[in-house]
Amino acid sequence: MPETAAEQRGERPEHGAHGRPPTRADRWASVRKSPFLPASVLVLILAAAAALFAGSYTYTMANPTPRQIPTALVGPADAPHGRRFVAGMEEALNASLKVRRYADEAGARRAVEEQEVFAVLTVRQRGVELDVAGAAGATVAQVLAEAGPAVGRATGVPVRVRDVKPLQPGDPRGLALFYISLAAVIIGFVGAIQLSVHARALDPGERIAFTAAYALLGGVAIAATADWLLGALDLPFAESWLILALTMFTSGMVFTMFNTLMGRWAMLPTWGLMVLLGNPSSGGAVSWPLLPSALGHIGRWLPPGASVNAQHTAVYFGDHQHLFPFAVLGGWALLSCAVFWAWRHRHPGGRDRAPAHAAA
Repeated sequence: MPETAAEQRGERPEHGAHGRPPTRADRWASVRKSPFLPASVLVLILAAAAALFAGSYTYTMANPTPRQIPTALVGPADAPHGRRFVAGMEEALNASLKVRRYADEAGARRAVEEQEVFAVLTVRQRGVELDVAGAAGATVAQVLAEAGPAVGRATGVPVRVRDVKPLQPGDPRGLALFYISLAAVIIGFVGAIQLSVHARALDPGERIAFTAAYALLGGVAIAATADWLLGALDLPFAESWLILALTMFTSGMVFTMFNTLMGRWAMLPTWGLMVLLGNPSSGGAVSWPLLPSALGHIGRWLPPGASVNAQHTAVYFGDHQHLFPFAVLGGWALLSCAVFWAWRHRHPGGRDRAPAHAAA
């Protein structure tokens, strides 16, 4: 039998390149080169991600509990039946109504339009009126509408409950805006992943331009599907489209930033930031007053929460749009682009600019 090259050099198969037994460093180098190491790491990561995904959504959405509910109060604050009703509501909800006094109903309604309060409690001479705003937070409005009559019966205070800012008929549970924002977030970073795989040769400026291109086209596709095709929402089309496009671009550039900093493991921080933390705390499926307090505050500063906030205000409170959610989305997009551009030499994509004779 012919000898192998190693045998001709006097090496034994189990020995190293210099005829010595393999050391721990040799074995570790062999393990690192093996395709089984990254596969094994991925198995563990995926198992942990599955648990974290189920846990984060179950923790925030399975049993939403009110903590503090901003409520406008109109009428005599010292009226005995008014104090009884407020105390009864806080006991029934196991939470506090964060009462803000207003001189008249017009001021309280303006606070609803500005989304400063979720309900208006008007103390009348013989009872109270509880006006909820389904468009401000469907889950909060549902909790208040269910508790109000029961508390009224328990305290002997006549109560009238009405929804002064209802949701659109095609979205009775208030989830459609969350779903279209979720689509923009997910497809946003999935698009960036696909660019990194199938358009690896794009240079930095081209990568940013194509991310913006699919964001603009994807935004109009999502808005057209929800509004024109399904009729689930009556959107202010241009504004909703631009919010969705900005969301997709921001999400895509967040992945591109992490891909520049972390290479092939970029999906981990992107998934954690946008999906595990961002989406449950966005206020889209469960309103912020019903979320754990920390998540309620953090969610507003992350792209999914900013997207839901901007979209929600555009659809239901168009005359009172806020700058803050656009600043959050723009800030994340600018940060991601700046980090990507500053360290673009570390990004795994791009074309080789060396002359052909030099490459030869």
